[in-house]
Amino acid sequence: MNTATATATALRQLKDLPSPPAGLFGGNLMQIKPKQVHRIFEGWARDLGPEFVVWFGKIPSLVLTDHELISKILRERPDDFARTRRVSELGREMGLTPGLFSAEGESWRVQRRMVMSAFSPNQIRAYFPSMLRVTERMQRRWQRAASQGTRIDLLDDLMRYTVDTITGLAFGNDVNTIESDDDIIQQHLNTVFPAMARRAFSVVPYWRWFKLPADRQLDRSIVEINKAIDGFIAQARQRLAQDPARREAPPNLLEAFIVSAEQEGGKISDLEIRGNVLTMLLAGEDTTANSMAWMLSLLKSHPEQLARLQREVREAFPPGQAPTMDVLNRLEFMDACIHETMRLKPVAPFLAVQALREVSINQIRVPRDTIVWTLFRHDATSERYFEQAERFEPQRWMSPGDEADKGGVRPNAKGIAMPFGSGPRICPGRYLALLEIKLCMVMLMRDFDILSVLTDSGGEAGERMSFTMVPDALYMTLASRTPSA
Repeated sequence: MNTATATATALRQLKDLPSPPAGLFGGNLMQIKPKQVHRIFEGWARDLGPEFVVWFGKIPSLVLTDHELISKILRERPDDFARTRRVSELGREMGLTPGLFSAEGESWRVQRRMVMSAFSPNQIRAYFPSMLRVTERMQRRWQRAASQGTRIDLLDDLMRYTVDTITGLAFGNDVNTIESDDDIIQQHLNTVFPAMARRAFSVVPYWRWFKLPADRQLDRSIVEINKAIDGFIAQARQRLAQDPARREAPPNLLEAFIVSAEQEGGKISDLEIRGNVLTMLLAGEDTTANSMAWMLSLLKSHPEQLARLQREVREAFPPGQAPTMDVLNRLEFMDACIHETMRLKPVAPFLAVQALREVSINQIRVPRDTIVWTLFRHDATSERYFEQAERFEPQRWMSPGDEADKGGVRPNAKGIAMPFGSGPRICPGRYLALLEIKLCMVMLMRDFDILSVLTDSGGEAGERMSFTMVPDALYMTLASRTPSA
């Protein structure tokens, strides 16, 4: 990407790029179904090529599919590109406190230091015993379901797991939604992303003048979420005041946030701490749970891959043996399954950013404030970079140790799939998310046989956007393994 000043005549103009046929009113807006927006853009990319324009009324948005251009754009944040102002405006209008996700400029740099210190490998290692306790609760919940022959609402259970993990290890609060019917936090969190996605593509901001039942429920949920977050922060401050030694080695992320914020000399406000707590709750619950649901759906529909993962886990962790971080990090096929799932089913298949100044991208003039849509999945599922690109082949991520593991990954292809983003704003919680996935999957593969992972109709899950890409409702049935199995 060339961001140097150039004459307009030397550059291609947005209006000259190909675009899907536009309607008389609204341009292409009326063709976009919010729940299928990712599929619609990917279909246009197949027809129009790697660079095209979508018209929102009379306003053009640039769409890119080339992973190298996308990677360069992500590296230019937060100086040349930022998240779209619409996302921030919607969040504020909904009553959400902004955190690192929506922060920009110097505020982002200061908050980033705070968040990264809390997510350091040493900090995560200290939280590992708490994560084990949450995983053991999930094991007991699934053991009951297996013994009773009841089906498991997969996403609901996985979100309980991720909520309990993030509130326990991150905030020092044991909400225990896994072993309780009191899942109020989870229910309120689950209203946020669908509402944001719905409003982002609404032609008219009707909620400013009248509220539908879903909008009134959202308002109630935001109040309860903010009340819970304020409680987490107050309790964390009280623990630090009562035991100053906790400041030397904060035992959870929230206390690490508070200590780090104090070390920044007042540059981080209580409001920004609250915003980052909210960001962790939303991102930590939704994205990790969805990734695990997609992984289980793909594994069950590919029995040979499922069997191989089961063998790897059961050899590493016999029944009753608790996982350790060192052994978890040696599960090569587990890592491969996670990478392959995120290649095919990324919870963020695209990202829209906004140009902060006029730039040129691949000799295209991009005026200030232009929205640029970056389609992550296009190249990640292209035969140009991956053999049999649409197939679920975890071996492609492994070292070619034998004939079975040639992989099908062409040179330098591992930088093409970017499930956690790239550049300065790469997801700071990626290491934690991967550890959560490994722990839950080890428990499942070690202690159970998976009988089915299906939708209500008995088929495989479809994709729908709800700010993140989620599967249709999935239900899992399990059989417990005997200790000698």
